[in-house]
Amino acid sequence: MKTLEMLEKKEGVLQKKASAEVEKAKEYTKAKNKRAAIQCLKRKRLYEEQIGQLANFQLRIHDQVIMLEGAKATTETVDALRSGAAAMKAMQKVTNIDDVDKTMDEINEQTENMKQIQEALATPIGAAADFDEDELEAELEELEGAELEEQLLQPATTAPAASVQVPSGRVPTRPAPQKRTQEEDELAALQAEMAL
Repeated sequence: MKTLEMLEKKEGVLQKKASAEVEKAKEYTKAKNKRAAIQCLKRKRLYEEQIGQLANFQLRIHDQVIMLEGAKATTETVDALRSGAAAMKAMQKVTNIDDVDKTMDEINEQTENMKQIQEALATPIGAAADFDEDELEAELEELEGAELEEQLLQPATTAPAASVQVPSGRVPTRPAPQKRTQEEDELAALQAEMAL
């Protein structure tokens, strides 16, 4: 700020003048000119008073600058809050609670309609509607039993066999042993090596 710079320069000049008066007073004291030395000290005090006033002026200007910066920040904050409030008010005019409730009701209605359509499409029709669930369950158990028998009849490796439960009332039958392929032989040899 130009005013502060000007005050600081004046303060510097006055300090030099005050120092010069002290030096003159020392010279007059050496020369035994007491009256001239006192006059120098009086001028030094006048310069010091002016330096004090300039320091107070600078302090007031700094205080004013800080207050202005604070006021500017406050004004900008209030302006931003006003803009935000106005934008929110405009949005609320466009979107009111009745519109939101109506939209949510429509979404819920459409969701319910879609569920009903999906349920209708998932209902078996034609031959698929005549399938007996109990028969399908029994057939699935037979497939699981056959898969279990195959696992039991595979060649044993050096790893301990896991205990397998067979569904009650069924005894596994052994099919005729099949000839192993070269790939199966290599796999068995690799498993035996890894078990060591």
